[in-house]
Amino acid sequence: MRRLFVAGNWKMNTTMASAQALASEVAAEVARSQPNVDVAVCPPFPYLIPVGISLANSPVMLGGQNAHYEKPGAFTGETSLEMLVDVGCRLVVIGHSERRQFFGETDELVNKKIHAAWQRGLDVIFCIGEVLQDREANRTESVLSTQLQGGLAGVEPAQLGKLVIAYEPVWAIGTGLTASPEQAEATHLFVRNWLATRFDRASADAMRIQYGGSVKADNAKELLSQPNVDGALVGGASLKSDQFLGIIRAAAELSAG
Repeated sequence: MRRLFVAGNWKMNTTMASAQALASEVAAEVARSQPNVDVAVCPPFPYLIPVGISLANSPVMLGGQNAHYEKPGAFTGETSLEMLVDVGCRLVVIGHSERRQFFGETDELVNKKIHAAWQRGLDVIFCIGEVLQDREANRTESVLSTQLQGGLAGVEPAQLGKLVIAYEPVWAIGTGLTASPEQAEATHLFVRNWLATRFDRASADAMRIQYGGSVKADNAKELLSQPNVDGALVGGASLKSDQFLGIIRAAAELSAG
């Protein structure tokens, strides 16, 4: 069984005080309960250091929400991968739909970031997903194939151990809508089969594919119990400790059998 992975994406939310308090609550609970799942939080850039301090001596990993692929230099307003490593990040989210939608990130740019992150020693959560019009027009598989092909260009099977894919239907992010467990499972199975065709079956079977899109404590267990759903990339619910910890507990219960 693939080890479940629950990651919180705090987006452009929290203050330093609330970020530290939230991280401390999550860290304390995870350290106490020792769930058989991986847990990470990705705070806004200004709070990476204080959140990292709050997570110290806990199993919870620190991650960045984005980064530039170039080495440090004259790129005003950007954050380098080296900076993420320097403040204790172990992973970075790349290709989130909001980066694609609001900041024009292309599959080519996402691909550059993935390779650059690996070169700096970071794991990658690689986001893919379709908008509502694509889902309604039965273009989901076509859209995901294009994103996978572009984002994973030049990737070798041996590199996949440093990659987690997050399937996030754009129509279910922050809308209160959620893909049904059956929809999530069918799409995750498609992604896994695509990976098997592009790489090999063993690599595809080992790949963790998270679901993201209005995941909450009360729907997490049903979503995470699907055979090809290996965790969650959590947005709004990760900003509330009771909700986020509820999702982690649901994953832990499933992992414990």
